[in-house]
Amino acid sequence: MFDPVIAPSGTLLGLLQRGRGDGTLHALTAPRSEALAALNHCVLRDPRHDWQVENRSLYYARLYLDLHGELDAVEAHLFDPEDVLDTDESRTGLALAVLGHLASYGRRDALGLLRRYAAHGTNWAWALDELALRDDDAGLRALAAPVLARFAADAEGEAELAATVRDAFEPRPWRLWADDPRESVATRVRAAQEAGSFDRWQRQMRSTGPRPGWSVRAVFEWAQQGVERGTALHVPAARCLTAVAGPEDRPEIVRAAQDGAEGARCTALRYLADSNDPDALVLIEGALATGSTAVVEAAVDAFERMRSLAAVDRARGWARRPDPLGAAAGRVLACRGGIQDRDLVLAALREAVRGEGPDAPTLWTLVDGAGRLGIACAAPVLRHIYRETASSHLRGRAARALAATDPSYGTGFAVECLWDCEESTREIAARHAETGDTRVVERLRRLAADPAEEAEVQTAVRSRIGPEGTAV
Repeated sequence: MFDPVIAPSGTLLGLLQRGRGDGTLHALTAPRSEALAALNHCVLRDPRHDWQVENRSLYYARLYLDLHGELDAVEAHLFDPEDVLDTDESRTGLALAVLGHLASYGRRDALGLLRRYAAHGTNWAWALDELALRDDDAGLRALAAPVLARFAADAEGEAELAATVRDAFEPRPWRLWADDPRESVATRVRAAQEAGSFDRWQRQMRSTGPRPGWSVRAVFEWAQQGVERGTALHVPAARCLTAVAGPEDRPEIVRAAQDGAEGARCTALRYLADSNDPDALVLIEGALATGSTAVVEAAVDAFERMRSLAAVDRARGWARRPDPLGAAAGRVLACRGGIQDRDLVLAALREAVRGEGPDAPTLWTLVDGAGRLGIACAAPVLRHIYRETASSHLRGRAARALAATDPSYGTGFAVECLWDCEESTREIAARHAETGDTRVVERLRRLAADPAEEAEVQTAVRSRIGPEGTAV
C-alpha cells in the first residue's frame, strides 16, 4: 500500500483524513453533499499511515450516522472488479470496519453489505470477523456454505482451510459451524479445527532457536545467521546471553561489541547496555563512529533502553550532538530527565519539527517528555504538531502534553477532542474540556449514552456529569 496523500489541515478533507474532532464539526455545518464526498474519500482511500494502530472506523461511522449518509459509494467500492485484482486487505479493511460499527448501531443496510461481502468478496475474512461480533447465529450459519466453498475439497484445500481456522481472529463463526446440523459442514470444520491444533503443536516442536547449553559463541553465530538471512535476531540473542553468559565471558562480549561481526556486535551492545555494564556507554559511542547502519541503530536503541543515572548524565552531554546519538539523548532526557533538562528537551523538540516535520517518529517521545516535564514554552510547538500531524496517535500525545502545559487547552483544543477518532484523546478531553461551552455538555451526554464508546471514555465522562445529568 502506498503512503496516502493527506490534504492540508485547513481543509475539510484534511481534517477528516486526520480524524480530528474539528473534521466532524466542520462536516456537520458544510453542505451535505460536500461532507459526504469527503467522508467517502476517506473511507474508500484509507488515510492512515499505520492502519493497524490508528483508529478511524468508529469516527467515520458516527459521521455517516450524523449525516444520514447512504452506503452506495461503499458498496460500489467493495464489489468493484478491482476487488479481485487488488487483494491487499488495506483496500477494503477500513470500509468493512466502518460497516461493522454501523451494523452495531442498527443500520441493516450495513449488515447486509457485510453478509454479501463475506460470501463473495476477496477480503471475506475481515467481513466475517466484523459479523462475528454483530450478527446473530442465523446470519452466520447462512454463510457457512459460501465460505467453505472457497476451499477445494482436495488435500491442498483442506490444508488451507485448517490454516484459516487456526489463524481466525474471531473464532465464533467456526465454533458455530462445527456444531452445524448439516453434517457436511460440521464434519469439515471439526476436521479443520483438529488439523490446525495439531499443526500448532508441530510448529512448537520444530523450534530452531537457542537450546539449553549454548555457549556465548553459539549465540553470536545464531545472531549472525539472522543477519545473513535478512532477519534481525540481536534482541532475542541478547536475552539468550543473559541466560548463558557468566562473568568469565565478559571479555569475549566486550570484544564483540568493539569490532565483532554485525550480528555479534549488535547483540553484545544490547546485552551490555541492558546489564548496565560500566563500559557500555563508551562502546555505544564507539559504535557510532565505526559501525554499520544496523550497528548504529542497535547502539542507539540500546542506549535509549538504559535506565541508569550514568546514562541520563551522559545524555546531557550528548543531547547537542547532530547525529542519531544526539537525537536519542534528547529522547532519554524526555523520558528520564529532570526539571533541569527542560531546555534540552525543548531544543530537541523544536529541532525535530524544524528538521523532520510534524510526523517525525522521534516526536512521540519528545512530545510526551514536554508534557511530563511541564514545559510551558513548548505549547506553541505542541499546538503546531497537533494541527499538522497526520498521525492520530501523535496528535493524542500532543493533546495530553497540551493539557499539562497550555492553560487554554480546556477551552480550546479540548472541545474538538471530544469528537476525535482516538478514544484516548476523547478521554483526555472529557477530563479537561470546560463545560461553559454548550457543545461540551451536549457531547458529554451523548458519549455517556453511546454503547459503542470505550469504557475509559465513559468513566471520564461520568466524572464530569452529576447525578442529575448536569455537567460539573
